[in-house]
Amino acid sequence: MRRVSRLLATVAISATLALTAACGESSTESNDNDNGSGNNEQPGVGIAFDVGGRDDHSFNESAARGGDRAEEELGVHIDYQTARNGEADADRVQRLTAMAQAGYNPVIGVGYLYGSAIEQVAQDFPDTTFGVVDSAPEGDNVYGMTFAEHEGSYLAGVAAALKTESGQVGFIGGVQTPLIQKFEAGYVQGVHDTNPDIDVDVRYLYTDDDRGFSDPARAAEQADAMLGDGVDVIYTAAGSSGQGAIETVAGVDGAWAIGVDSDQYQQPGLAEYQDHILTSMVKGVDVAVYDLIEAVQNGEAPHGAHEYTLAEDGVSLATSGGFIDDIADRIDEASQRIVNGDIEVQDTP
Repeated sequence: MRRVSRLLATVAISATLALTAACGESSTESNDNDNGSGNNEQPGVGIAFDVGGRDDHSFNESAARGGDRAEEELGVHIDYQTARNGEADADRVQRLTAMAQAGYNPVIGVGYLYGSAIEQVAQDFPDTTFGVVDSAPEGDNVYGMTFAEHEGSYLAGVAAALKTESGQVGFIGGVQTPLIQKFEAGYVQGVHDTNPDIDVDVRYLYTDDDRGFSDPARAAEQADAMLGDGVDVIYTAAGSSGQGAIETVAGVDGAWAIGVDSDQYQQPGLAEYQDHILTSMVKGVDVAVYDLIEAVQNGEAPHGAHEYTLAEDGVSLATSGGFIDDIADRIDEASQRIVNGDIEVQDTP
């Protein structure tokens, strides 16, 4: 494989992100208005992003698509705000409280880091519906939206196993948490069920630090090391950090990146790397966010938890670019076996 270093460019991106996070408070990404509403009849909606903001080309971006769709189709105003790197739970509580006080309904936290904060704030605003993605906190007015990431990642593993030429594939996780380990577990199982002789190099950017979701330079370093060891397919589950891995993979002839959460082949900010994005494990965060907003607008107050599974297209494998068209039958077969229960995908490594 021919290697071209892209680390300097990625370090610059990371520095820009870090400077933005260090210099700013919670970022409001859509104009608020006095009564928290886009009109005089319905309250607005508050969406609090995880670190990285809506332009992470991945997880937050998917949630934003759901909010944008609600603005267009339901006529509601959306107030988007973004977490800072390294902020405390108290900061999330403050952000969510301000949204609820402004009259937003629902108030949605994007990412498991909002779980405990939402559980706390929801008690103070019993008439507001709170939603959280990737967590299922308790509360009569709390709705948890979780996903079967391990099932979708299994399919990504099948694709990686069928496309590798070197017999070595990799996984990069942003932070070593139970949630990201679901991605790892499914991916590794999918690879080994397809070909047990393939080596899987598993690495995490951080053990317990949410910078793992907004550190593309660190992801680029890990991807560069993997490629140097002969890995030729890398699946990264690390939010906006994944851009660093994708850029680095794109500098190597014959190497493939597997995207996550959004169809990263379709992301404008990643367009120059399209030819190296094999596929993406897509989470229907946009669908979950839209469904919750629509339900509240219809006078409902969903609560409890719902897992969006492969069977209901809550997770899927993107086909953009046509790079997995030649293995579509194998992917479809594995998908059907999961849905039928013939394959039980593990959710822990």
